[in-house]
Amino acid sequence: MLTTLFVVIGYLSGSITWGYWLVRAFRHEDIRTQGSGNVGATNVWRVHGRRLGLPAVFLDTVKGFVPVFVATKVAGHDAGALTGAAAMLGHWRPLFLKFQKGGKMVATAGGSFLGLAPIVGGIGAGVWLLVFGLTRYASLASITSALTLPLWSWLVGYPWPVTVFAGAAGVGVLVLHRANIKRLVRGEEARFSKPAASP
Repeated sequence: MLTTLFVVIGYLSGSITWGYWLVRAFRHEDIRTQGSGNVGATNVWRVHGRRLGLPAVFLDTVKGFVPVFVATKVAGHDAGALTGAAAMLGHWRPLFLKFQKGGKMVATAGGSFLGLAPIVGGIGAGVWLLVFGLTRYASLASITSALTLPLWSWLVGYPWPVTVFAGAAGVGVLVLHRANIKRLVRGEEARFSKPAASP
């Protein structure tokens, strides 16, 4: 019963699509009609610059971290993993946007792992920063980081629910980046350049 409660809370937290609401509140615009049309932090950053991009990254991370951290501390790694999966699901198909297309779950996944398995989350963040710094492709950094999560979980020795969740999260991020992968293969993916200045 307690685990179910945490899963519901995780989903509701994940459903708060901060990229959408920040742009709606401060620009009175719909981010779904701008840039790539994605409500995630990367698109917010590309379109509106760091003033909205940074808060979107932070809040999308926090909404995964908080419920997972509490669930893990109170009910263990099993509950934490399920809560993290629910938060990611909420970000992808958010209740508060009537289950329409949400984001690609990267920041929420990162926050979930920081709450569930901090070492894995920290290494995953390091991989993201390294790949992004070398290539300037946010998509490639996200895919690489996510796919390595189960390896770090296994090497560090976290319980099996963490490793299973890491593998599922990696597959989820990979699937949601299908279009990015095709553009990367064709050499058409846009590199992440200096953020546009906010007007």
